[in-house]
Amino acid sequence: MLTILTYILLSPWAPFMPDAKSDFAEKIDLLYGFIWWAMTFFFVLIVAAMIYFPYKYRRGAQPTLTPRITHNLLLELTWSGIPALLILVIAFWGINLYVRAYVPPGDNYEVNVTGKQWLWQFEHTGGKASGLAESGELHVPMGKPINLVMSSMDVIHSFFLPDFRVKADVVPGRYTNIWFDPREPGEYQVFCAEYCGDSHSGMLAKVIVQTPEEFEKWYKGIIIFDPTVDKGKEYYQKAGCVTCHSVDGSTLVGPSFKGIFGTPQPLTNGTSVVADENYIRESILQPQAKIVKGFEGQQMPSFQGVLNDSQLNSIILYIKSLKQ
Repeated sequence: MLTILTYILLSPWAPFMPDAKSDFAEKIDLLYGFIWWAMTFFFVLIVAAMIYFPYKYRRGAQPTLTPRITHNLLLELTWSGIPALLILVIAFWGINLYVRAYVPPGDNYEVNVTGKQWLWQFEHTGGKASGLAESGELHVPMGKPINLVMSSMDVIHSFFLPDFRVKADVVPGRYTNIWFDPREPGEYQVFCAEYCGDSHSGMLAKVIVQTPEEFEKWYKGIIIFDPTVDKGKEYYQKAGCVTCHSVDGSTLVGPSFKGIFGTPQPLTNGTSVVADENYIRESILQPQAKIVKGFEGQQMPSFQGVLNDSQLNSIILYIKSLKQ
């Protein structure tokens, strides 16, 4: 009860909603708040009437006959007209916001989004960072509408960014789009809102909104950096490896990374291969080339064009550090 009251008091107009972090989110909250409080008002009114009328018109010690009542035109028009008017207002209001959500402004920053089991990949197609690919994180500049052009490589996913109140299905074989206009820097959580398999709950990403100056600094830093074990661990998490490959020896969708480096790995074709740098690199870029025995049928996505050489080297360093 305390938690519910806290949510209502912190956001009295749109209870139970996270802070609105974009202009569009505020417009969604305005409609949501209107529906919420209209519903609350009529709920209280109807329940109060249900409690009051049985008490007022109870039978009593000396019952009297109920007068014959046919109809009341004013009452019937009232209880039919008010809901009809509310439905029309909500319908036109909602249609306007729906169209706005899927029609981005002309001057936008475009990003291609690919959903796959179980990670989000982002490719910048506009601005200075055009051609740059990211996995698990999307860096965008503040002060510009961000247009996401999305598709799926396998099953239906759903790109959900609660702080900006945007959500759209990501469907194989076609493109969908959504856009948002971030108004302040920060990190914002992305979820998959469509059940898509074993690691659905781990299909997470972050949108990192930066000032134009910070975005420029980040872009320059991402192009040139030295591979390290810590960076490798960071990319192991950001690229979504964590959802399928453990580092403690336990078996998930794919084999564990613990103690794998330098050891023979049995393959489905009856041969084996030593897990050296070349094998790990090939497995990341061409995951179907050599499949470990016992993991037939698993469709690991390729990271070709998503991870650059420095990032691959960092991940390999991290895997090498995972001793038995």
